[in-house]
Amino acid sequence: MSSPHLSPSPLVLSSSLSYRTVLPLTACGDVCITGHDSGPVFEEQPSSVVYPEGLSKGTVTLNCQARASPAATYRWHVNGTNVPVGDLRYTLVAGNLVISGPQYGSDGGSYQCLAMNRCGTVLSRVANLKFGYLHDFSGEGQSPQTVYEGAGAFLACQAPAHYPALSYRWFVNDFPSFVKPDGGRWFVSQVTGNLYLAKAEPNDTASYFCFTTIDMDISTKSTFSKANQLTVQPDGTGVKSAPAIKVRFPAETYALAGHTTQLECFAYGNPIPKLRWRKVDGLLPSKAGASAEGPILTLPEMTFHDEGVYECEAYNSEGRDKHQGRINVQAQPEWLQVMSDSEVEISSELHWTCVAAGKPRPSIRWLRNGQPLSTQVINLALEDSGMYQCVAENKHDTIYSNAELRVQVQAPDFRSNPVRRLVPAARGGQVMLECRPRAAPKPTLFWSRGTELLTNSSRVTVTPDGILWIHNISRADEGKYTCFAENYLGKANSTGHLSVRDATKITLAPSNADINQEENVTLQCHASHDPTMDLTFTWAHNGALLDLEDPAGPYHRETIGDLLIVSGQLSQAGTYSCTAQTVVDSASASAKLVVRGPPGPPGGLVVKNVAETSAELRWSRGYDNHSPIGKYVIMGCSPLSSGWRTMRTEPSNIEGNAESARVVGLLPWMDYEFQVIASNILGSGEPSMSSHTVRTQQAAPTVAPSGLGGGGGDRNELIITWTPMAREYQNGDGFGYILAFRKRNTPTWVVERVSNVESSRYVYSNQSLSPYCPFEVKIKAYNRKGEGPFSQIALVHSAPSFSQRCTVCGISTLKCCLQIRYWRQHEREAAADRVRTAGLETTARVAGLRPSTRYHVTVLAYNSAGTGPASPKSTVTTRRPPPNRPPGNVFWKTDGSWVTVRWDHVKALGNESAVLGYKVLYKHEGQSALKVLDKGKTSVTLPLPKDNGYVVLEIRSWGEGGDGAAHETIVSRDSEMKDRNLSQQNNPVLAGFEHLVLKCCLICRSGQNEAT
Repeated sequence: MSSPHLSPSPLVLSSSLSYRTVLPLTACGDVCITGHDSGPVFEEQPSSVVYPEGLSKGTVTLNCQARASPAATYRWHVNGTNVPVGDLRYTLVAGNLVISGPQYGSDGGSYQCLAMNRCGTVLSRVANLKFGYLHDFSGEGQSPQTVYEGAGAFLACQAPAHYPALSYRWFVNDFPSFVKPDGGRWFVSQVTGNLYLAKAEPNDTASYFCFTTIDMDISTKSTFSKANQLTVQPDGTGVKSAPAIKVRFPAETYALAGHTTQLECFAYGNPIPKLRWRKVDGLLPSKAGASAEGPILTLPEMTFHDEGVYECEAYNSEGRDKHQGRINVQAQPEWLQVMSDSEVEISSELHWTCVAAGKPRPSIRWLRNGQPLSTQVINLALEDSGMYQCVAENKHDTIYSNAELRVQVQAPDFRSNPVRRLVPAARGGQVMLECRPRAAPKPTLFWSRGTELLTNSSRVTVTPDGILWIHNISRADEGKYTCFAENYLGKANSTGHLSVRDATKITLAPSNADINQEENVTLQCHASHDPTMDLTFTWAHNGALLDLEDPAGPYHRETIGDLLIVSGQLSQAGTYSCTAQTVVDSASASAKLVVRGPPGPPGGLVVKNVAETSAELRWSRGYDNHSPIGKYVIMGCSPLSSGWRTMRTEPSNIEGNAESARVVGLLPWMDYEFQVIASNILGSGEPSMSSHTVRTQQAAPTVAPSGLGGGGGDRNELIITWTPMAREYQNGDGFGYILAFRKRNTPTWVVERVSNVESSRYVYSNQSLSPYCPFEVKIKAYNRKGEGPFSQIALVHSAPSFSQRCTVCGISTLKCCLQIRYWRQHEREAAADRVRTAGLETTARVAGLRPSTRYHVTVLAYNSAGTGPASPKSTVTTRRPPPNRPPGNVFWKTDGSWVTVRWDHVKALGNESAVLGYKVLYKHEGQSALKVLDKGKTSVTLPLPKDNGYVVLEIRSWGEGGDGAAHETIVSRDSEMKDRNLSQQNNPVLAGFEHLVLKCCLICRSGQNEAT
């Protein structure tokens, strides 16, 4: 990426004017009056115009308006010569040039406006008047083209002569039936105007016309070509082809900063190729938007960051093709530093600098009153006053910077800037008296006191520029002081009176203070001063002035000069300066405030020597805030923790002078971050920056899976189930389970590996497996580092026989039962759980399901002869669970023999079923009554027992997911309210969100059955 160029050095472009002269004053005619007149400054400048060629009755207006005093007059140049204003076709309206009936041969060219008055002349920017035209297409049509179906083709536009640039469209057969992209099959190049077809189809046979348009400032013109005949021959082979890029953007494209750049790319191919763009040497600018996948890459508002190599790739199922080219960004001139209006004395020196950036590097030239300057160092005289312009230009643009120079000559004059009439000063201090008359050339200056001419001494200094300094002032220095100014044009003087006052002194200076954090402190400051002047006090903290007027701030003015600091903080420690000040002098005194508090955060925390269950931490001591660090605490955070928690360490108590410790008790193969907190007798400080995330080393599992059990299944199956191991117990990757099982009272174990960490079930099938046979089962976990311990042995039975099953079902005639299989959506059917009905019932309840989960369900009938076919699979989704929170803020009020109970509405979370109402269970002496309320009611009125006994109320929400948790309240006439929250009272097996009710139709025939 390149950047705009600066000069004259490799990075700076500048040109300067230096004036040195001691020429005598020369008279000129019409003089620019200082303080009254001003040179012209452009408010409106001409802009380039494109005018339709052959339009004889129109006009062109080139604007030019300048602000000036006296008002500016105007002239115009075209191609460097005067425009004959007053001619019938050229009219000057204010400063605007109006051209009537512009003619191509005589009026085209570059126009500039000159605005002038007696202070000088300025030249406007250049405005070009050009003539736009669009000739007709050639009368000869192009030869017809024939292309085979599936191939690519293009039709050439061969646009006629024109100015300015054209826009292109094509229409088919009749106007205005314009060609559309049609999924990327068609493309019209805005560079050549040609029409491209990626893949021809039989219905593309037609006559095509190139339609061109030019836009000018006051009109638009269009024309179209003769017919271009395209014939598509059918091809039944359906041959496919890889993309071939036919429209290629240039290898080098020059873009202008701040403008829009477009690159074109289009390819033939079958199937129709898709296009995508990328920047080879960086990220494709996001401003490309959707054009990044189209035939024209559009990059608006170009910057130098957009410079680089761009690639277009065309691809389809048959292959791909690529093309690359570079965008070089250039820039118009832009001012970085400009000159400004200046008033200089006839014998002084002036230096003006202009700095411009651009690419290519701009050149710099200078104008004076619209004329080129041939030299940069000239002899300055009164006639050199005028309007100066710095001009920066490259091939993209020309810019102007204007400034007015006034060369002055006058006798000394104090009227606009006299010596101060009354100058107060403090005894023992110093004072400065200024003498700055207007004069050109620069005058000679000297001071007197009364009739005594003042010269430099131990207490008096007169500088070359006329400033009088008096040091160590006493009462004797009071009096009148006069400044005299003289040049060869005349003399002048101005007088002021020096008044000596008593000096300001600090009489009670603030004292150093030492406080603990959050304590208040007062810093005192008193001063004496001259009684004729006002005294003010200001305070500064470490040099920064304090705001004592903010009532919510920590700083307050307690008495006239005292400072009260409220709830001192560590950041408020430092140096406090009190300044007592009058209009003539000031006095200051300082004190240091120490604020003691908890330590600052330790720094440089690093983690080293990470093992399976421990890691070493090192840190550097933080600032102790004036109270020694007593100990450190290490905090840790892992993905399994809800936040930061205190970690176990070695040593367990980390002394305040320590800078390392070992964290122990970590989980293997777990990510951790650590912080260190220092504390002292004033409390614990802020934690250190968090360490980088570290992962402990892997280790073999140390615990066995839990929940081992099983049973059921189909004939010749042994089903073993367990609870999957949580992440914190896996200790490493490559995790799985090892199952060992054997028939009871046999010595040989069968060992099987299950490599899926989320597995919770294993099915062992063997044709020789006896029905309902007891097996001893144990399980352990393994990972890449090794195996863990086996669990306790559990007893699991293989699947029972058909007769056993029907006996369980309790059917003594046909011995026919139903088997319901259900499994979660992401599980295999082979892993399905099973429930059996009792006999020929067609409804069953399946319990123990997960809420908000999709299940697949099938039903099979079986009897002693075997299992029948499964019903079609059904899919059901369990409901969301009810809120697990009881109604809150329960309170009641008795009124005679009635009690009114109120509670807050239970709001369901996003993963819970909506609350449809509330249930209130009323219990008294073994009797109960249930009231069901709708959602809008959160209160109920109930009777109280007449015998001063008590009632028990249970209040819970209910909805589609079942009943929520209950709030139990004991109410009596003469006792205080007693509440106790109960956990969810409903059995999850009975909750509507965790069970399915299945209805089945059963047909049992001799030896076979069907279920739906």
